[in-house]
Amino acid sequence: MSERTIVSASERRRPGTRTGLTVTHVFLFATLVIAGLGPILWLAKAAVTPTQDTLQQPFALWPNGIDWENLSTAWNDIHIDQYFFNTIVIAAGAWLTQLFIATTAGYALSVLRPNYAPILNGLVLATLFIPGIVLLVPLYLTIVNPPLLGDVSLLNNYLAVWLPMGANAFNILLVKRFFDSLPREVFEAAKTDGAGPFRLFWSIVLPMSKPILGVVSVFAIIAAWKDYLWPMLVLPDPAVQPLSVRLPAVQSQTELDVFLAALAIATLIPIAMFLLFQNVFLRSAGLGGAVKG
Repeated sequence: MSERTIVSASERRRPGTRTGLTVTHVFLFATLVIAGLGPILWLAKAAVTPTQDTLQQPFALWPNGIDWENLSTAWNDIHIDQYFFNTIVIAAGAWLTQLFIATTAGYALSVLRPNYAPILNGLVLATLFIPGIVLLVPLYLTIVNPPLLGDVSLLNNYLAVWLPMGANAFNILLVKRFFDSLPREVFEAAKTDGAGPFRLFWSIVLPMSKPILGVVSVFAIIAAWKDYLWPMLVLPDPAVQPLSVRLPAVQSQTELDVFLAALAIATLIPIAMFLLFQNVFLRSAGLGGAVKG
């Protein structure tokens, strides 16, 4: 049975209606392309365009040729390679930390379900109503003088970024909600076969949860890639700072074309993440390999 739409099948066969729909679809598609891809494509063009051409003719396609040296200058002279590596390390650590905490906490609240699970769930939910700026000072003081570590400070240590980002209540609740939708019959069958809590988590729950793991991964990496305030506070040493902190710092000392090239390099990972995980958001057969018959 076909889905009902605003325009019926008989109306679609009329030449006037078909032409109108085609024009509307083309207009909407062009608008989305311009709004979504336009800034990215312009940045890619400006990254290899001399400064004067960008200022005088910002929308012209290389009126005086392409300047590929912008990319190498941004990579070597501004040390984008070092900051790029720092950003990858921060994003990778934040991804692992958030994925570990979100899956284990969601598993405990949804599958193991101890007697105090509703209380924990309420406490996790309550943290979403606390503005992040309110926690900034106490969190910073905790990083400067961590409990149980004596006089050790986590400043200029990537743990100062990874650990706070791991405590993400939104990801925990998101994973828990997905785990709630998993079929309990599979869990009961696994327990009957002798699977313990760890085996159930590693061999049953995680393989069935690839869609939500992809979503959390994208959220974690993108959030770490664009975060500015917290890395600036806990990583004062420029040698360990990410792109999001260093690029604004060097902007005033850098030519426009080289700076735009640096910005273009900084967008590579988010674009790659989108291309890599775009199917994860659209995939609806997340349980296809777990439930048979």
